[in-house]
Amino acid sequence: MKTSYAHDLRLFRHRGDVVWYGALGLILLAAPLLTDDYGLAQLSFVCIYAIAGVGLMLLSGFTGLISLGHAAFLAAGAYTTAILEQQGLDFAIALPAAALVAGLLGVMVGLPALRLSGIYLTIATLAFAFIVEEVLTRWKGLTGGNAGMLLDDASLLGLAIDSEPRFYYLALGLLVLTMLAGINILRAPLGRAMIAVRDSETAAQAMGVNLAMVKTTAFGLSAALTGIAGALYAHKLTYISPEQFTIFVSIEFLLIVIIGGLGSLHGAVFGAIFVIVLPQLVLIARELLPAAIAGLPGLEAAAFGLALILFILFEPMGLYGMWAKLRHYGRTFPVYKKATFRRTKSFLKGEGG
Repeated sequence: MKTSYAHDLRLFRHRGDVVWYGALGLILLAAPLLTDDYGLAQLSFVCIYAIAGVGLMLLSGFTGLISLGHAAFLAAGAYTTAILEQQGLDFAIALPAAALVAGLLGVMVGLPALRLSGIYLTIATLAFAFIVEEVLTRWKGLTGGNAGMLLDDASLLGLAIDSEPRFYYLALGLLVLTMLAGINILRAPLGRAMIAVRDSETAAQAMGVNLAMVKTTAFGLSAALTGIAGALYAHKLTYISPEQFTIFVSIEFLLIVIIGGLGSLHGAVFGAIFVIVLPQLVLIARELLPAAIAGLPGLEAAAFGLALILFILFEPMGLYGMWAKLRHYGRTFPVYKKATFRRTKSFLKGEGG
């Protein structure tokens, strides 16, 4: 339990967290010794999706602004990296450039969206994603159009990222830096203002929060982090085309933050793991199910839809909520009370009313 305001500023709550995170770090560092290239590739995709998930979590989970246009920011980061590296620039330059271009696009979306909220803002971001996809298709001289663009292995300060272990370590390192950046943003005045805007715009404005600045900054930061994910995504696939950045990618990102747990940076990682692992489970299920069912198209989409419905009905706090309950159970055993989180939900409903 928190006993002082200083607890909110700590990176780790207590020494036990340091031990557990240290053990997790050692396992992740040893992953190339514990799995094959295919397993490392899946872990790399988890890192990439988690980075994008952290970006969308800052916008949707902590600022309360829903976006269906983050596929456009992912594309901006991917194409910026591909174009700059075709000009002979190093990945160390292309990566921050990708974040900058995506961030500027986020600010451009955030400014006109200041007058919108709810479903209207969601539709506006969706329209922006369609516009970006159309531009990528039509601007053949720069993006290659539907023919797409090929990428060579990334070169980071002269070191070729030409193997699965090296790319995994690059993606993992960027994910750790992204998580640290997200934690520090939320501990800063900007993060407090974002949460205040999410909880009540009227109350936040009454306390002196500049709504326009906070919302625009949230869009920019969210887009910049998604642009970093796009740079990694492009190199992981080594080929990019407009068909890879459709509305379905934006929906996947939204699933990450909802199923992972809105309002939690850890939830972005849990959600990314879920989005990457579920298709693998569906492939395994196809081999076990009767041929008439296994051969049905859209089985993966149905699994995602069913999972989303079940989480909304039975666990609105997502995977992070399940983890929080298990952790609370372990701490309070054998005096755990089943009604603990039920009382919390009732309090929140009463407070919102």
